[in-house]
Amino acid sequence: MEERIPVIIDCDPGHDDAIAILWAVSSPKLEVRAVTTVAGNQSIEKVTDNAVRILTLAGARNIPVGQGFERPLLGKNHDGAVIHGETGLDGPPRPEAGFEKSPLNSIALMERIIEESSEKITIIALGPLSNVARFLLVRPDLKKRIGQISMMGGGTYGNWTPAAEFNIWDDPEAANIVFQSGIPIIMAGLDVTQKAYVTDEENDILKQQGGRVSAYVGQLIEYYRQYHYKVEGFPGCTLHDPCAVAALIHPEIFESVNCNVDVELHGTLTRGMTVIDKIGYLSKIFGEDEKKNVKFLTAVDRNAFVANLSRAISRLD
Repeated sequence: MEERIPVIIDCDPGHDDAIAILWAVSSPKLEVRAVTTVAGNQSIEKVTDNAVRILTLAGARNIPVGQGFERPLLGKNHDGAVIHGETGLDGPPRPEAGFEKSPLNSIALMERIIEESSEKITIIALGPLSNVARFLLVRPDLKKRIGQISMMGGGTYGNWTPAAEFNIWDDPEAANIVFQSGIPIIMAGLDVTQKAYVTDEENDILKQQGGRVSAYVGQLIEYYRQYHYKVEGFPGCTLHDPCAVAALIHPEIFESVNCNVDVELHGTLTRGMTVIDKIGYLSKIFGEDEKKNVKFLTAVDRNAFVANLSRAISRLD
């Protein structure tokens, strides 16, 4: 039997975070050892409450939830209420919360899980990278115990500003620390996540699978789709965060390129932009030693993505 990948999910639920958590928990290829929360789509209290509710829905009350911090490393807090609503999971009635969050905060819980593990831990980062960066600053000695980071964030263009994607824009300094850490990174940026959408017809099929989890996910997609249609004009609901989970479970459905990625920290118009050297300009033109610090996902088999998502959610029904 194939060994399961031990993971910590760091997230800010969020409609697409919720779906990503459910996919990860349902997978026989992943072992979710903890969920940590970061302020992003809503306040830290709200996203922590949402994480507990989603794990309760999944029947995963044994997975501890460590609450993170309200602010990024520098600057003030922001949120995505315009997309995710006042609760962070607006739309359908939220699941009941069946357990309490951990007494350990996000950093302490990460520390415990990583120290106690005999295997390297994979971090699935679905929100701003504030928690991951703080952990690396507080416990640099444990960096070698992190096998890889599969993250949703960034891209060659933006969705919160013309240049920057929300997760990176919200805490660019944290993102810079993570990208410069030397830890292997799988980056699911907008270039691939906006190709991973679910059409209305596909969502109708998902909702009709017969179980309460499928029905709930279908309702989440219905609500979340409104923003993508009204503001961005997409033909379906874009599922950003699930790509970072799917990249670990079904790597064969993605195309990628290994390249150097840096974060713009100072630009008046471009703060939070991920500068992605897909072509290799730094080495080809300037002769610099190019550190290919990221596996940058560029394309996805959308039909396979939707089919795998549907099967994963049905396992929880």
